[in-house]
Amino acid sequence: MTGAPKIVNDPVGFNGQPLARYRDYLLVLTRLHLGTQLQAKCDASDIVQETILFAHDRRSQFRGGSEAEWLGWLRAILVNTIAAVAREFKTAARDLTREQSLQGELDHSSARLERLLAADQSSPSEAVSRSEELLRLASALCQLPEDQRRVVELHHLKGLPMVEIATELDRTRPAVVGLLFRGLKKLRELLIEPPEETA
Repeated sequence: MTGAPKIVNDPVGFNGQPLARYRDYLLVLTRLHLGTQLQAKCDASDIVQETILFAHDRRSQFRGGSEAEWLGWLRAILVNTIAAVAREFKTAARDLTREQSLQGELDHSSARLERLLAADQSSPSEAVSRSEELLRLASALCQLPEDQRRVVELHHLKGLPMVEIATELDRTRPAVVGLLFRGLKKLRELLIEPPEETA
């Protein structure tokens, strides 16, 4: 990403909702799929900011009617943003296949995020509430200590087995299991707390 980031006061998206409410959701997905090379060269928050600004500028192009479709549209923009950054740093091939693969990975991680949410609910929720809870879960994930967050994300959202996570994080398997247990416990506590009221 070149140049200073453009500043937009309170960019809005679906149904006039502030785009900032989707920041943690996009951040969780970005961290999972940015790749080690790119993580060393750019910040996930910058990619999320670029995605939000693009969505704000092009929100009139959104043709869906639900927040779930809006989230899918944001994921598509995120894919393009990550692909553009990868091209800029020449860490990935400039082919359509890679972008389609990344889109599939992001969609899959989002679906796993929803399953993690469903597994922690005692009763099914309506579609509108579902999107709201999905955003709350992403926000709660961002509040976890980094080591716990990484283990929860890698296991539940990327689907990696404990052995692979232990290797990637250079930890023992029991240590990773402990981090996962504590991370999920903290996550449940955060989700039980009522959401903060925004002024």
